[in-house]
Amino acid sequence: MPKATKFKVGLVQMGMSSDPQANLDKAVGKVAEAAGKGAQVICLPELYRSPYFCQKEEHAQFDLAEPVPGPSSEALGAAAKEHGVAVVVPIFEKRATGLYHNSAVILDADGEITGLYRKMHIPDDPGFYEKFYFTPGDIGFRAFDTRHGRIGTLICWDQWYPEGARLTALQGASVLFYPTAIGWHPHEKAQYGVPQRSAWQTIQRAHAIANGVYVAVVNRVGHEKQVPGEPGLEFWGSSFLADPFGIVIAEASTDREEILVADVDLARQEEVRRNWPFLRDRRIDAYGGLERRFID
Repeated sequence: MPKATKFKVGLVQMGMSSDPQANLDKAVGKVAEAAGKGAQVICLPELYRSPYFCQKEEHAQFDLAEPVPGPSSEALGAAAKEHGVAVVVPIFEKRATGLYHNSAVILDADGEITGLYRKMHIPDDPGFYEKFYFTPGDIGFRAFDTRHGRIGTLICWDQWYPEGARLTALQGASVLFYPTAIGWHPHEKAQYGVPQRSAWQTIQRAHAIANGVYVAVVNRVGHEKQVPGEPGLEFWGSSFLADPFGIVIAEASTDREEILVADVDLARQEEVRRNWPFLRDRRIDAYGGLERRFID
């Protein structure tokens, strides 16, 4: 059987309630909805089972973590099998007692786990206190074969680092998924909001161009207040798919739940890479030093 040259991705932009089971049930419904629109590889937002709890440091939040396999992989694995789709499921992973990761489980169209990615870059900024909760990933940057195509998955803060995108693309991923939870501090939005969101999209479009891959970014929406008296975070949505030359071919709103469905076209990837052969012209003999923090 000839290998397909196109497959459709589904980007589920959604808001989260305080009820993990309700969020899981909602995600199962969104996967069904995306599959009904023709999506074959579907991605949920970062930490989809809860509000973004990293706005504060609180030990009770560790109760939100789940193992792999666990509730997410079981319920969404059943949905993947029912609809014949692959699903990227970002979770708060409990690896062991006292050891947690910000992870993504990759479920294939038969409902089975085909891969796991653990977020490599962990931020620690006001309202994004992830270092309190997550151990940095230790299984590297990876690509995964699904029934519909070979994909890579990174998570949120990873999206600012060209090294992660490059190493994932070099493993043959045709699309890089970035499940995300990013938004504005409300008091900064008027002054910095437009350039912040622009920089976020620009860096990821650059990953698409530099590597000749599709980039799919899946954000949450909603104004979430986790700390009494604090302004919280206004998640800016704007989920999008960029093609291998960085052209945004589908984009969601800043404030509504939406499902984007669009094509990943391997012929388009071939065309761009033939005419802009960045991988061919890389000087792999001259990049020693990238493994160092800084070259004095």
